[in-house]
Amino acid sequence: MKKIFIWSLLAIFLLAGCAPGTGPKQQTGALLGAGTGALVGSQFGHGHGRLTAVAIGTLAGAMIGQEIGRSLDQNDKLAMQQSTQEALERNRTEESSNWINPDTGHSGMVTPTKTYQTAQNEYCREYRQTVVIGGKESQAYGTACRKIDGDWEVVN
Repeated sequence: MKKIFIWSLLAIFLLAGCAPGTGPKQQTGALLGAGTGALVGSQFGHGHGRLTAVAIGTLAGAMIGQEIGRSLDQNDKLAMQQSTQEALERNRTEESSNWINPDTGHSGMVTPTKTYQTAQNEYCREYRQTVVIGGKESQAYGTACRKIDGDWEVVN
């Protein structure tokens, strides 16, 4: 299953990079969406059915993520990143931080869902992120770990 996940991500990365008019926002969105879609897809089915679900989830997530990436401007991303750092640093589990860009009307919410320490004594947090663009809500899930400098780095 790990192989199909890796190959799916590689295919999405290559396709996103080759698509005409595709910029860094769309590529990043496609990659994050593909990872989230693969994770969601891996929760369904068994054997070949699970592999198919991972592949479908990867492709669907990539398309959704690419659209979100295309829609967010630099100020949206900055507000989202600041809100994410703040939520991961200060919020308790299931306590949300909100952000909004008054110029675009885009908004979102970041909610830590689990906190743990790795075998290497690294602190990590799983989180749920909601983004609202033009009234359409999209959700993604990820994990971030604290770097030596104190910032949180998204690891998936």
